[in-house]
Amino acid sequence: MSALPSVTVRSFEAEVLQAATPVLVDFWASWCQPCRQIAPILEALAVERVGSLSVVKVDIDANPELAERYKVRSIPMLALFDHGELIQTIIGAMPKAEIVRQLDDALG
Repeated sequence: MSALPSVTVRSFEAEVLQAATPVLVDFWASWCQPCRQIAPILEALAVERVGSLSVVKVDIDANPELAERYKVRSIPMLALFDHGELIQTIIGAMPKAEIVRQLDDALG
């Protein structure tokens, strides 16, 4: 079980779109092996970037409306939101260094 908070259709607006800091949303499913592989990376990022980046999870099986809204076609899919706007997507499992590079590039 992940230490990252789960976001649902009901809480997405408040926890992601209205967040004061950028939010990285991990669209995942319990049956997805690559999703489980990157979970420790995302948990580490959440700790390392506390105060400057929030990291949350959306279970696409429990929240298909969000998966449809953000056109999740392959998981894991990481979606970076800043001030309520989707600014970057990262699809697939990859090393931490690559995830960090893409986040830093997107956030400037």
